[in-house]
Amino acid sequence: MELRGSVALVTGGNGGLGQRICHALAKEGVHVAVMYAQSKDQAESVARELAATYQVNAAAFGCDITDGAAVEKLVADVTARFGRLDILINDAAFNKSVPFQDLDGLSMELWDKIMAVNLTGPMRLTKAVAPIMKAQGHGRIVNISSVAGLGPTGSSIAYAISKAGVIHLTKCMAVALAPETLVNCVAPGLLEGTRATANLRPEQVERSAASSLLGKPADKDDCADMVVTMCRTTTMTGQTIVIDSGRTFH
Repeated sequence: MELRGSVALVTGGNGGLGQRICHALAKEGVHVAVMYAQSKDQAESVARELAATYQVNAAAFGCDITDGAAVEKLVADVTARFGRLDILINDAAFNKSVPFQDLDGLSMELWDKIMAVNLTGPMRLTKAVAPIMKAQGHGRIVNISSVAGLGPTGSSIAYAISKAGVIHLTKCMAVALAPETLVNCVAPGLLEGTRATANLRPEQVERSAASSLLGKPADKDDCADMVVTMCRTTTMTGQTIVIDSGRTFH
C-alpha cells in the first residue's frame, strides 16, 4: 500500500514504543492521529513534533478504549479531522506485575482491566474502523502483542493471556476482513524505556535481557520499522513477527 498521504490512528501513541511508531510512519509521509488515554500534554507534544519534523498533519485524540461509545467517537473524530482512515495501530496496553504463583495477588478486578484494555480494546477499535476500510477498498491493521503471548512468561498471567488473545485476534480478523484489509501483529520482547517495562520487577528485566541470544533488550526502532513494513505490504496478513533479540522461537 502506498503510505504517503495515508492516515494512521496509533493508540498509545504517546508511549515509548508508540512514539517510535508514530515517527516511523510520519517519516514515510503518513498523517498521524496520536491517541492517548491520560497524557494529553505529552500526546500533543508528539503531534507537534511529527508535524514540524516531517511536514505531515498530526493531532492528539483522547480516548478510553474500554468504552465502546468513546471508541466510536474517536474513529468518527479522526475521520472528520483527516478525511479518511487507512491504518490502525493497536499499541495501547496496560500491565501490572504479579508473579504467576501469586494467584491471590491477581484479583479479578485486575484481570478484567488488563483484558478490557489489552484485548477487548483492540477488538472494539478493529470493529469500528473495519467498515471505513472496506468502503475505501483497502486498510491495514497492526496489533502490538508480546512474546508473553507465546508462552507462560511476562508480567502476569492476565497479561500473558491477553497478549496471546491479541495474536489469535490478528489471525481471526485477517480472515474476517480480507481481502480489503490486511491484519498483522508484532510481538516484541523486553523493550527499554516503556511504561510496560517500568511496571516489571527489576530482576525480571535483568533476567529477560540476559537470556536472549544477543544479550540485550529488543529495539523499539526495529519494532516500529516492522510496523511500517506491515502497513506497506500487499500480500502478508494474519502473521505475527517476534522481535526479541533471539529469546523466543515459534
